[in-house]
Amino acid sequence: MGPVKILANLTGLITRREGKKFLKLSEEIDEAVLAPAGAGGDNGPSLYIHIPFCRSLCPFCCFNRYLFDEEKARKYYINLKRELDLYLQRGFQFSDFYFGGGTPTVLMDELTGFIDYLGSNFRVKKISLETTPREVNRENIALLKKAGINRLSIGVQSFDRDVLKSMGRPFSPEDDAKEKLLMAEGEFDTLNVDFVFNFPGQTIEQFEADVALFKELGIDQATFYPLMASPHKKDAMERKFNRINTSREKEFYDIILRELYEKGYQASTVWCFSRGERMIDEYVVEDDDYIGIGAGSVSIVGGNFYVNSFSLERYEEYISRDKLPVVGWRRLSESEHLRYYLLTKLFGGKVDGREFHERFDADIHKKLRKELLFFRLFGLVEGKEVIHVTTRGMYPVSVMMREFFAALNGLREHCIENQI
Repeated sequence: MGPVKILANLTGLITRREGKKFLKLSEEIDEAVLAPAGAGGDNGPSLYIHIPFCRSLCPFCCFNRYLFDEEKARKYYINLKRELDLYLQRGFQFSDFYFGGGTPTVLMDELTGFIDYLGSNFRVKKISLETTPREVNRENIALLKKAGINRLSIGVQSFDRDVLKSMGRPFSPEDDAKEKLLMAEGEFDTLNVDFVFNFPGQTIEQFEADVALFKELGIDQATFYPLMASPHKKDAMERKFNRINTSREKEFYDIILRELYEKGYQASTVWCFSRGERMIDEYVVEDDDYIGIGAGSVSIVGGNFYVNSFSLERYEEYISRDKLPVVGWRRLSESEHLRYYLLTKLFGGKVDGREFHERFDADIHKKLRKELLFFRLFGLVEGKEVIHVTTRGMYPVSVMMREFFAALNGLREHCIENQI
């Protein structure tokens, strides 16, 4: 095992331990911590909107999702607006919006109506939205453009027919996906393609072909996700597919570095690579605070971590009582908050000491002295005022973020299984 993989495993282990702390939640919600102090205007939090409905459920997805049911979905949008109203009443203002799921485009009239509602209540600066090739057609593209979508992300996952089949994806492979991507290319400020790498049974050659075809199409941006399975999801996937082998992961990641990062693509995050400056959907990087609305969303505001109910029924029950559907929260300790901040900024490729000082009224080199010393010692970061992730540091940071998200997926799994 090479030194970079050893470092990645070590930093990943530490991050996994830190991430598990987020699972220790209190059910006693302190309403005072949800006050909107400092949460308005351009420097306020971003808003993530979760639409949990899909036409089919991919076996590797850990997010809160349900098979599409039109009646349930329409009722959900009513509750979603009411939840948003509760934040409006508290004085929150938002300008950056991120739709995820699920598949937000499964009910276009409700989606565009909700976007109109955002526009009537907020000064909208940018909107990012996820979809699948199955939902991409000229009519939907026109509707999304008219609604003001700035960034459209299409979850292709792979162009390879055998890989898609093993993933349980119901979508047509290569030719159909290429047609949908080219249909959407140039219609939005940013078009992103999502891929999964190191899926059980996926070969290096298959992944190399995916990257090559992406480059051939000339799309703006690609985001490559490693598997981040929660414990039970991992067991289920290994029973259905093959063993999840993280020892192969760096081989896949090296292809991304070689074919994109070292050939003119900018690292928007350690997973996202763009041609020039492009919008990304990683609000955890761009915004120190964010609110998540919808069943199964999470939020971080002022060093406090909140979890919404994952149950559609319980979510509706809270909303019907004009109560935020928060079922658990945790006040992060100073060290947890600082390390979370460091992790998310490293994930975005750099940590700005001035921004850190503005956020925490402290010197980053004093508050995170040990952590930064470790990263510098092993050549993972460089710079003083603005600390950049080096090429050597890209994969270890990727592993750190994978382990953190895997820990959160463990929380999602617990909430989904117990309908919390």
